[in-house]
Amino acid sequence: MDIAWGPFLLALVVIVLVPGPDFVVVTRNAASSTRWGWLAAAGVTCGLLLHATAATLGLSALVMTVPTALTVVKVIGVGYLAFMGVQILRKAGSGGARQETAEAPRSGWSVFLRGLLIDVLNPKVLLTFLTLLPQAMDPTGNPIEQAALLSAVAVGSFASWWMFVVPSVRWLSNFLSVPRRRRVFERCCGGALLAMASSIALS
Repeated sequence: MDIAWGPFLLALVVIVLVPGPDFVVVTRNAASSTRWGWLAAAGVTCGLLLHATAATLGLSALVMTVPTALTVVKVIGVGYLAFMGVQILRKAGSGGARQETAEAPRSGWSVFLRGLLIDVLNPKVLLTFLTLLPQAMDPTGNPIEQAALLSAVAVGSFASWWMFVVPSVRWLSNFLSVPRRRRVFERCCGGALLAMASSIALS
């Protein structure tokens, strides 16, 4: 198989490094707790794995051929991102001490699930796999094997990125121990999610 590794890896690095909804969710949770950061990263990675599996099996291509199905995915994704953004902004406006009290009962499962849904319901992730993988594949090779290999590299790259991001957010947690700073951070996260929801809705 003559896979175009150079262009593929270059594009993948750019995609991994550009912050998206998953980055916002992982860093926000990691700033509150390293454990939550790992759980959010695990959820995001599982979401990527689901998209990678769907792309490999051709399910994503099937969705793309049915405009109604893609529209439904897009609407649900936009709605979920907007909901998350509003929730974060509401908590940021409630004040530092009250926010810590409100966050305490949150379970690890809910953190993982939020990370999972952020990627599963993000149509841009679906489009990334559908546009990036075919460009690197060898037309004369086995499409299933190539898609599986490229998808595995993509998921592994993101997982490696989270292994760097989560521990590095530790210092941010200390910085955000000041309520005023934390409110600003939360508002930036909430605003970013709303902006991403708008971007997807208008794309």
